[in-house]
Formats: sequence, C-alpha cells, structure tokens
Amino acid sequence: QVQLVESGGGLVQPGGSLRLSCAASGSIFSINYMGWYRQAPGKQRELVATIPSSGITNYGDSVKGRFTISRDNNKNTVDLQMNSLKPEDTAVYYCKVIVLTRSRRTLEVWGQGALVTVAS
Repeated sequence: QVQLVESGGGLVQPGGSLRLSCAASGSIFSINYMGWYRQAPGKQRELVATIPSSGITNYGDSVKGRFTISRDNNKNTVDLQMNSLKPEDTAVYYCKVIVLTRSRRTLEVWGQGALVTVAS
C-alpha cells in the first residue's frame, strides 16, 4: 500500500558531502514520522536522524552538526544532507516512515537501503 524509494547514495571522499532522498507513495493520508537509520558491516542498525510531524529534529550523537534532515509534506519526501563525511559514516542508509493510510491503518515502512561509502 505504501512504497519508499531511496536515492542519492554513492562513493565520496572523506570531508565530502552527499544528499539522500526518500520518496513515499501509495495510499497515504498522513506521514507521522520520517527518519533515517544506517547499518555498517558487522554492526547493528542505528538511528541517524528523525523528523516527526512536529518538525522537531533529532540526531544521533555521531552525526550532530554534520547531517541535516528535512521533509517536504507536500511531496511526501524526506532528505538527509550529509556534510563532512568520515570513513566511519560508511553504511547502508535506510529511510523509515510511519504512515496513516487512507483506510486509517498505521504502517511502518522501510526503504530498500542506499549504500554510502566514504573512502579516498
């Protein structure tokens, strides 16, 4: 009923920037929660940044001051601007949304993942 499409991953040198985008489509009445998570090889998935419908942002300690999350409620998109990237930011980045569908069901949906590699 709800699909997420992520884009923007790739290879970047340390100190560089990348922007990830996630677009939600389908039977959406409203999106209550949008966020980005990441999973590095051999590690657990961790929170990167979240932005609920209130617009109040929250960031993981390791990305504060470097990453910025934003959402466009008209387009049902959430972006993650990543600056001053470090090799330890290398991971698969996942978009997550919590959606109220038109049939008034609450769904948690994950994107397919976007690989970000930070290396020289």
